[in-house]
Amino acid sequence: MCSHQPPCPSADRADHDAARIVASHPEQGWSLLCNGVVMFDDTGELLPDRRTVEPRRPALV
Repeated sequence: MCSHQPPCPSADRADHDAARIVASHPEQGWSLLCNGVVMFDDTGELLPDRRTVEPRRPALV
């Protein structure tokens, strides 16, 4: 799916959120990455295989 050089990380890699943004919708709070990941403003993610990644929230001290 990615035609960038060097290629962006695939959706199954730990660094998948380093892929380039191909569609941005800040008014709706999400962006589509070139590896098919939908990244939300709250840091939650929807992966292409329909799994979800919970938002990363700072630990309360």
